[in-house]
Amino acid sequence: MNDTDKLGRLLLTGAAGGLGKVLRESLKPFARVMRLSDVAAMGPGGPGEEVEPCDLADKAAVDRLVRGCDAIVHLGGVSTERPFEEILEANIKGVFNLYEGARRHGVKRVVFASSNHVIGFHKQGEVLDADSPPRPDGYYGLSKAYGEDLSHFYFDRYGIETACLRIGSSFPEPKDRRMLITWLSYRDLTELVRCSLFAPRLGHTIVYGASDNRDKWWDNSKAAHIGFHPQDSSEPFRAKVEALPALDPADPAALYQGGAFVKSGPFETL
Repeated sequence: MNDTDKLGRLLLTGAAGGLGKVLRESLKPFARVMRLSDVAAMGPGGPGEEVEPCDLADKAAVDRLVRGCDAIVHLGGVSTERPFEEILEANIKGVFNLYEGARRHGVKRVVFASSNHVIGFHKQGEVLDADSPPRPDGYYGLSKAYGEDLSHFYFDRYGIETACLRIGSSFPEPKDRRMLITWLSYRDLTELVRCSLFAPRLGHTIVYGASDNRDKWWDNSKAAHIGFHPQDSSEPFRAKVEALPALDPADPAALYQGGAFVKSGPFETL
């Protein structure tokens, strides 16, 4: 990619997280400057990096963070099932603060890390597309469904384009039978983000994040315009995974697409 084709400044929130660390490196070829943000330690900035710690629940701090950016890859927030009060601050207040900052500062494209947990209470084996109704499997999934709705509102009213990435299971390799279907390699994750950043027409797009695995629960035909074509597959890991003990077929984690998330909680807060 020529330097003139790159984004000027790309904001990556959640840069200290597992996928944030991956994208911190793999997205460097696509921006002249990477602005990195998290509440956790991110280490020192390297060439072409700006390290900006930020609490997403702090509206003024998020406003400063967004200023001067050309696009945002938003991974920040709580990434597992937690009590609602914890989810509320980073995942609900935080995503609102981010889009308000984008509106004020003229940022017109966001890549929002949504999750398969938006649709986690659909049965395994059911094939879903972008128009399938949300069925969140917990507070985390609810917060991502809220983010998808919020981003749609900001597109309709303010023209901020968003790709909502319903990320499956992005790890070095799949860990169980469910992940043979939901696995997203790091290479395919990077390509999915790249396509979302540079697609000529994005609008408001929901796209499922999975590699080209043998078995599929998710149909991305309604996101074809972004040009995402995964290259990897979970097949090389199948024998290793299928040698592990299988779940009881009656276990909710074996029945629903969200896996073990459908069993998380309740969290006692009184």
